[in-house]
Amino acid sequence: MYSVGRLRIGLITVTALAFAAQTLAAAPKVVAVKVDGMVHPVTTEIVRAAIAQAKQQNADLLLVRLNTPGGLMDAMRETIEAILASPVPVVTYVAPSGGRAASAGFFILESGDMAAMAPGTNTGAAHPVALGGGEMDAVMKQKVENDAAAYMRSICAKRGRNSALAETAVRESKSFADREALDQHLIDLIAPNEPALLTALDGRTVTRFDGSTHTLHTAGAVIEEYRPSARQKFISAIADPNIALVMLVIGALCIYVEFTSPGAIAPGVVGAILALLALSALSVLPINWLGAALLVLAFTLFALEAKFASHGVLAAGGAVSMVLGAVMLIDSPFPEMRIHWSTAIALAVPFTAITVLLLTLALRARRAKIETGSEGMIGEIGSAITALAPQGKVFVHGEYWDAVAPLAVSAGARVRVVSMDKLKLMVEPVPDRSGG
Repeated sequence: MYSVGRLRIGLITVTALAFAAQTLAAAPKVVAVKVDGMVHPVTTEIVRAAIAQAKQQNADLLLVRLNTPGGLMDAMRETIEAILASPVPVVTYVAPSGGRAASAGFFILESGDMAAMAPGTNTGAAHPVALGGGEMDAVMKQKVENDAAAYMRSICAKRGRNSALAETAVRESKSFADREALDQHLIDLIAPNEPALLTALDGRTVTRFDGSTHTLHTAGAVIEEYRPSARQKFISAIADPNIALVMLVIGALCIYVEFTSPGAIAPGVVGAILALLALSALSVLPINWLGAALLVLAFTLFALEAKFASHGVLAAGGAVSMVLGAVMLIDSPFPEMRIHWSTAIALAVPFTAITVLLLTLALRARRAKIETGSEGMIGEIGSAITALAPQGKVFVHGEYWDAVAPLAVSAGARVRVVSMDKLKLMVEPVPDRSGG
């Protein structure tokens, strides 16, 4: 009787586990990826990798979370191209509450098969801006605006959204809160969180960009996060101009140490790697050449401080020039793409001290009298142990030497080393200025 009961319990357990496994296997799958911070080339790579993962895993949906102030137009277009060509339906979702999808983020939001926002978010302000310094002339400005507006209209028209209103975000920099965007048909729904979003999406039919239709099955879906690779995380980190500047400064110091101490090798290798990585990160950002010139001026002033006695005036000027140059180096309307004052000051102060110290030590070492080898003996003062007529013995530098003098030198007289031939010194008498 007892064994029969245990058998029944085992069968029930196995059945329950099998049912749970079947249910789990049948549950819809959603791959989620974050577009957080500036839109740059790494953003495109991450989105493409997430699309590939969703396709490989036969996911029902790709969820693109947006919280971005905008970014580079080329990277934005490449990201949108990947979304439009995705074999898996894509939902763009501005979250969390308090987040935004501005500028390039607005374009990406509108490119999704379904567009959604969390309460308390905003989007829009997609007017193109010039990067790299200076204002665009009237003709170029009109061309860029028309191109961006046409791109926005083409996306919204295909997605069945309000293309005329979306165009005002491009031409007039209009922004929209979540409720405004929904009421004016810029997005498809508002959802407070992802479970609510997936529930609201379940059963909806979307028209893909190629004209095909697809019914979403997302109720109770399992969300799997796309995990960026170590390489993508690293590149994303150094894409921050503040981190790139830190790497550039440290790299410059390491290279300088290598030049002042040839043969150390390690500082040169590390410095070259850091400098190249920093320059590659800064190369995709809009450089203000006045800021770059101020940085060059700072290094010049540091070198002059070590050479001339300015009592710190040149070093102070170099520090100020470095701070201003760092802050002005990146010319961007987005605060996230600029170098912060705190970063610039935190780098300039220790860099100034270290650089001036290293330069001073190097120049002092070059000016110092050589104290080793045959060169170190030249000019040394000693005394004659025996009379030099012309050869004899002298005591110089704590040692006894054979010496030759062009003039007769009496024992005990002071002599100065003129030259050295192998192990024999050439000396001359030192005049006695005692007045005796």
